[in-house]
Amino acid sequence: MREVILYIAVSLDGYIARTDGSTDWLEAPAFTLQDEDFGYSTFLQSIDTTLMGYNTYQTILNFAGPFPYSGKTNYVFSRSPEADTAQVSFIPQEEATAFVKRLKQQSGQAIWLIGGGKLNTMLLRTNLIDEIILTTVPVILGAGVPLFATGAPERQLEVRESKTYPIGFVQLRLKP
Repeated sequence: MREVILYIAVSLDGYIARTDGSTDWLEAPAFTLQDEDFGYSTFLQSIDTTLMGYNTYQTILNFAGPFPYSGKTNYVFSRSPEADTAQVSFIPQEEATAFVKRLKQQSGQAIWLIGGGKLNTMLLRTNLIDEIILTTVPVILGAGVPLFATGAPERQLEVRESKTYPIGFVQLRLKP
């Protein structure tokens, strides 16, 4: 069975993006280490599928350059019908849990749950997240998109690994 992995960065106060969806705070010069990508390249090679909410998808479209997940199968969960593109297939949000259950049964590599908070909560609530790789960034945003939306179930997580980086990032590998 394929694993769904939530691989994500979070601010010290628990946000994955600013209120407007921006993640520019992750690109601050203070958060750059030469020749260090915090395991991203290795992780990207381990997956062949991405899952994301519509707002996260819109944020990604605003990144400079081409769509960053070309060569992967990409699914976007949306409340309103959308026409598929060359890069992504749109799935009705209300079908998310059933769709992910079926996807996990198919052959392939791991599945990257990119986010956002509502999708993260929906899949956590239905026990469809197999691992969380959470990188905490030493910045306080004060407001924004939370890692999990209101209503996330209380859950004790098992810490599988922790790693610290000289710039203050702390990365945890967690088993829900």
